[in-house]
Amino acid sequence: MNIGILGTGFGAYHAAILKKLDSVDRVVIFGRNEDKLQKLKEELGVEITSSIEDIMQDSRLDIIDNCLPSPLHKKYTLEAMKAGKHVFCETPVVLSLEDATAMGEAELQYGKRILVNQFIKFDPAYQYLYESARQEKYGKLLHVSVKRETPPLWGNLGLDTLPTNLMIHELDFITWLLGSTAPSSVWGTNGGKEEQALVRVSFEESGVSAEVTVSSLMPDSYPFTVGYEAYFEQAKLVFHESDDMQGNIDTALYEYSKAGKQEIVLEKQDPYKQSLQHAIHCLQDGSESVLSLNLALQSMEIALDLKQRLTGSTD
Repeated sequence: MNIGILGTGFGAYHAAILKKLDSVDRVVIFGRNEDKLQKLKEELGVEITSSIEDIMQDSRLDIIDNCLPSPLHKKYTLEAMKAGKHVFCETPVVLSLEDATAMGEAELQYGKRILVNQFIKFDPAYQYLYESARQEKYGKLLHVSVKRETPPLWGNLGLDTLPTNLMIHELDFITWLLGSTAPSSVWGTNGGKEEQALVRVSFEESGVSAEVTVSSLMPDSYPFTVGYEAYFEQAKLVFHESDDMQGNIDTALYEYSKAGKQEIVLEKQDPYKQSLQHAIHCLQDGSESVLSLNLALQSMEIALDLKQRLTGSTD
């Protein structure tokens, strides 16, 4: 497969992964910064261009990997599909229901697919919880709480942006786990800081309750942290991962049952790499994907609903 990447920010990370995949023959990356482009060409051996039209008009490219800022996703995704290419899109895929509708209609109009990088589905710890619930390994799942906590590292993550820009992965996991669902309650605060927030959302679906807590209000000394606690009929799973952004990552998954406490040791894998590999495979052979636009939009619709409830705004 031949892939064109839009953007040299997160797109640079995608390029480094794609160049190592046997299923990828050619990588072309578009960007505005000539220095970044030249560095990527030298370090990765990718082709480069400062003209987005070169990417769109290249008939040999099969997939466009859209790593541009989210407000530009719809415009260039539609252009790519019109040019006869499939699209792999970074998150959040859209920031409005109108853009979501336009993308869905474009899939039907052009006969091409949009897959979205909801990579949490390829994180080993979350995969383990999903499969344990699906197979009822510990009996029925009763309740799950998931969290994501960060210091203010990535710009504005206030009440107006946190649901779409930070909470989206936990919402994606909940819709994957429970199916199509809607929040039963939501609470949030900015703690007196305009571009930070703490939000808690609850769900109830088919005898299972879930809670998502996401915060950008953590102090600078606090590591970026994700995790979950899952209550089953016969056991409890506890997952914790923290990253101090200096190369130190602490991660552990524990099972608590009648047999006692046991650490679940999972095979290490890069969820971003697994997500990209899965997308390329599905776009190549036409198979169904857990990264489909329809599934991604389930969580995005929830995020936009939360934004409206928290701020009164749909913009």
